[in-house]
Amino acid sequence: MKKRNVLINFRLTEDEVSALTKRAKECGYSREAYIRTLLDGRIPRPMPPPDYHAMMRELHGIGTNLNQVAQKAHVLNVIDVQCYDEALRQFAGAVARIEEAVLLPMKVR
Repeated sequence: MKKRNVLINFRLTEDEVSALTKRAKECGYSREAYIRTLLDGRIPRPMPPPDYHAMMRELHGIGTNLNQVAQKAHVLNVIDVQCYDEALRQFAGAVARIEEAVLLPMKVR
């Protein structure tokens, strides 16, 4: 770990401090870590919503089901329409929930 022994003081307006604090918190960083990230030339991204990983596991499971249907269709030269339609409905529903949880809040900013 780097030894940080240089202290830099500078002034910000109340609005600037609020904006810095808010952006750092959205990314899960302290204000200092947020500024260091910017200095490294990287743009910090907000943390995903709390249920992001659960949503991604759900999508992965649905993708696995669709892949199994496709493999069966390829081997048998036939497709199980009911299984495929159900997996497709699950996939569309999961995508809609993810868009609602992830994309829409980001557009409001």
